[in-house]
Amino acid sequence: MVRVKICGITNWADAALALDAGANALGFNFYPPSPRYIPPSHARMIVSRMPPGVDAVGVFVNAGFAEANEIGLAIDLDVLQLHGDEPPEAVAEFSDSWPLIKAFRVGPEFRAEQLETYRRHTDFFLLDGFSHDARGGTGNSFDWSVAREAKQYGRIFLSGGLTVENVGDAIRQVRPFAVDVCSGVEASPGKKDAARVREFIRTVKEASREIAQ
Repeated sequence: MVRVKICGITNWADAALALDAGANALGFNFYPPSPRYIPPSHARMIVSRMPPGVDAVGVFVNAGFAEANEIGLAIDLDVLQLHGDEPPEAVAEFSDSWPLIKAFRVGPEFRAEQLETYRRHTDFFLLDGFSHDARGGTGNSFDWSVAREAKQYGRIFLSGGLTVENVGDAIRQVRPFAVDVCSGVEASPGKKDAARVREFIRTVKEASREIAQ
C-alpha cells in the first residue's frame, strides 16, 4: 500500500482529520517564512496526541543539525525532512541520529543521478515541484518520469501538485513508496479541506489496490 503523508499541519483539528482519514504521516513545517509554519511548542501538543504507528515528520530548510535536533527531540519527532539545498556532507551529519527524508525540487536542471551522492545518508527521497518563490506547498507538478528514474536510488515520496484528480494516475505511473500532499488538500494555506483530505486518501488506497493486483 502506498503511504500517505499530509504535510503543512498547523492545528489539531486538521491533524485529527488526517488521522481519522487514514494518513500514515503528518508533516510539520518549521521554516518560519512558510505560510504553514508551526511553532515547535504548538507542534509538540499535536504530536503528543498522535497514535502509535503514525509518523511525525519535521520539515526543515537549510537548518543546522543543532537547531533541528533540539526541535526534533523536544517534540518527539519520528523523522526529519530536509527541504533545502543541504549538501551531502550536511545530510550526513543528521544521518546517525535521525531517519531522514531528503527533498529535491525538480526543475529543468534536475537529474535523477544527483541522488546518488545522498543515498548513503538518507532513508527516503522526496521529489517536489520547483518554484523560485517557495519551498514546498507550491502546487507545482513535474514530469513523473523523473520520479520513476529516481526509484533506482531509493524509496521515493512523490510530491508536487498532487490532487484528488491526479494522484491515482501518479501512483499507477510511478508506484512510489509514498505520496506527500499539502496545498492539494487545503481550503487555504495552513487550513485543510476535510472533503479533499478524505477523498485524496481514499483515492490513494484505491490506486494502491490496483497496482498490487
